[in-house]
Amino acid sequence: MSRKNKHQKNQKGKGTTLANQADRYVLYEKAVQCVEAEIDMVDETFQSLRSRTARILREDFCGTANTSCEWVQRRDDNQAYAVDLDKKVIRWGEKHNIAKLNDDAASRIHLLNDDVLTVDVPPADMVLAMNFSYQIFKTRSQLRNYFGQVYTALVGDGVFFLDAFGGYETYREMEEETEHDDFTYVWDQARYQPVTGDILCYIHFTFPDGSKINRAFAYDWRLWTLPELQELLTEAGFARTQVYWEGTERKSGEGDGVYTPTKTGEADAAWICYLSAEK
Repeated sequence: MSRKNKHQKNQKGKGTTLANQADRYVLYEKAVQCVEAEIDMVDETFQSLRSRTARILREDFCGTANTSCEWVQRRDDNQAYAVDLDKKVIRWGEKHNIAKLNDDAASRIHLLNDDVLTVDVPPADMVLAMNFSYQIFKTRSQLRNYFGQVYTALVGDGVFFLDAFGGYETYREMEEETEHDDFTYVWDQARYQPVTGDILCYIHFTFPDGSKINRAFAYDWRLWTLPELQELLTEAGFARTQVYWEGTERKSGEGDGVYTPTKTGEADAAWICYLSAEK
């Protein structure tokens, strides 16, 4: 029996393939997120910028609230407000992530099925908009409005953190595969529109038995550039913005996971960086 025929046979019975048995949110967290490193970065950078320790975090577009869970476990008085419009993913995070915390830590996460543009929570030391989620706002006025809402939501010396991606391969319609122990993560840049800057991306997952979760996640964004983001943050009221670029390991030539402030960066094929915006 050929591999193709075996795959076709397995697909007839629900739950018989690895794809049918997999949880797309679990796969996403494994493939895309490293919340420990992310919290390390924002926590240490806030301390460096403000000479104090942050306590209250607001995680916009929180998804499974994985980052918020990491935050409340760092210190006994840390609080997190996790905001997302998708009720399904909020409930998943509550069941699979928050339920694993002890009672004290779980009590310090506030899950909010709400709009980041209108949500009403106590002023935060830090607001995070990670995984490029803010790029759902496709016009300057929409994105400036969101940045303005974040500015208002911060305490007097609060800091906003977000990430960005780019590089000349970002404008190509292409797929990139990353192997994991029991699945392959596929980042699919399906369509890019140079006139508008719109980019349509998908995440697929493939498995050793030949099965696949096609379009497990879809992203209809505008690909914002770093100058545009910094200009809009300034227009929204932030006093200073900084870009943090990843260093490179000498032997491998790969990123070393250490992000430092920069004014230049490198013209890499593909890069990911962080930004901070200080109130």
